Amino acid sequence: MNTAEKIAATSSFVLDAPPGELKEVLESINCLVSDSPEVFPGLTPALEKYNKEQLISVKLPGAARSVLLSDYNVLPDGRFFDPGSQSSWSYDHTKQKALNVQSYTLESSNAGLIKSLLQDLDAYVKEHFPASPVSGVFPHEDDSSIALAIVGNKYSPSNLWNGRWRSIYVYNPSSGTLTGEIKVDVHYYEEGNVRLLTKKTVSESLKASASSSEITKTIAGLEKKYQDELNRAFGSLSEGAFKSLRRQLPITRQKIDWDKITTYRLGQDIGGGRSSGR
Repeated sequence: MNTAEKIAATSSFVLDAPPGELKEVLESINCLVSDSPEVFPGLTPALEKYNKEQLISVKLPGAARSVLLSDYNVLPDGRFFDPGSQSSWSYDHTKQKALNVQSYTLESSNAGLIKSLLQDLDAYVKEHFPASPVSGVFPHEDDSSIALAIVGNKYSPSNLWNGRWRSIYVYNPSSGTLTGEIKVDVHYYEEGNVRLLTKKTVSESLKASASSSEITKTIAGLEKKYQDELNRAFGSLSEGAFKSLRRQLPITRQKIDWDKITTYRLGQDIGGGRSSGR
């Protein structure tokens, strides 16, 4: 493979990195291309795309709250901004580090609604997301609409799983339309490799110039509905997809209790093996 082909291949690894595992993916790439040091600098575009798509959260120096990276809070010069912390910063996507933090003043005809949404959305995610959620609200489409972004990360590498919830909404104050997309990504890798990737497109009609509380309440309802859908889907797996994938008797010659399938540990309990990490 020439350098361009190596960069293309390893960039695909970056873009497919599971939640909380980008560092490990980069370490593996470094081993694979140790004889081609020119490859790593070529990964910068993929790293930037990954950070924006995954709504990577960043702790600014001296800041009390984290901020996020997205396609919705990029300034023309490539710096990122956050109305909540009134800050802008540059970001080294290779070193995963915020640099040159400066003060930022929001200039938007929807500034009042954006500031109210920042408070209401922050309160919502803190109540409903278990581990260090981050939200952001930004002017969008030449200030004709408002983008709202939510990311909730929960990493448990000691138990060999990591997960991320992402949701992005666009509200148009003139028409009252709210459109969005919710994504869930969970990776479980105990003696195996299982990954859940889901996506849900949502839309709702509100009144024009709806209040921040009405918008936040609508988002909460949409996300609860999707979570309930996922719970029902998981509940049906034991009598559906999981059961059809297994022979009647596994290698251990013991029947599987399908009512407890979601509590089994991959490999050890289903396959009858012993986990070396426990």
